Amino acid sequence: MIGRLSGMLIEKNPPSITVDVQGLGYEVDVPMSTFYNLPATGEKVVLHTHLIVREDGHYLYGFASPEERAAFRQLLKISGIGARTALAVLSGMSVTELAQAVTLQEAGRLTKVPGIGKKTAERLLLELRDRLPKTLATGGGARVGAGDTAADAAADIMNALLALGYNEREAVSAVKALAPDVSVSDGIRAALKLLSKSS
Repeated sequence: MIGRLSGMLIEKNPPSITVDVQGLGYEVDVPMSTFYNLPATGEKVVLHTHLIVREDGHYLYGFASPEERAAFRQLLKISGIGARTALAVLSGMSVTELAQAVTLQEAGRLTKVPGIGKKTAERLLLELRDRLPKTLATGGGARVGAGDTAADAAADIMNALLALGYNEREAVSAVKALAPDVSVSDGIRAALKLLSKSS
């Protein structure tokens, strides 16, 4: 298994790039989130990689962060989701945004990704709910910055509401109504107010 590549970036043809590692050129497919953050050709690049071996060839996929690669691997475990679809998901949204969509079960965010229909989006959210580690919501480097704590806060508020006896549908509905940058304590208070009004 090739887990990491470090070398000179010699070619960029999205979604494919070529990395020269001591005279050996590796063709790597990357999601657009990684592609947009690549250095200029001729400069050094480090990628976290995933190798897929099929009858018709060996395919190497590269990612800017371990979290992005972990999300890709979890997507591949879902029946009917291939590497092309997994790359499309990570090209359409950051790891943080994916984690938030899973936490809040927001199929609408996934259907914005080309090739993802409503049924596929709902299946992805359902299957990723137990597979996507909460740590992914805080990963991905500087590219995803501000959303990191938002995903954590949403998850913590959700868990608090579930622990207080609200069902998942009520908790998701309340969390969706909150401001995206709300703190956990303020979010729980606001969510409880919303839920008491609707009951």
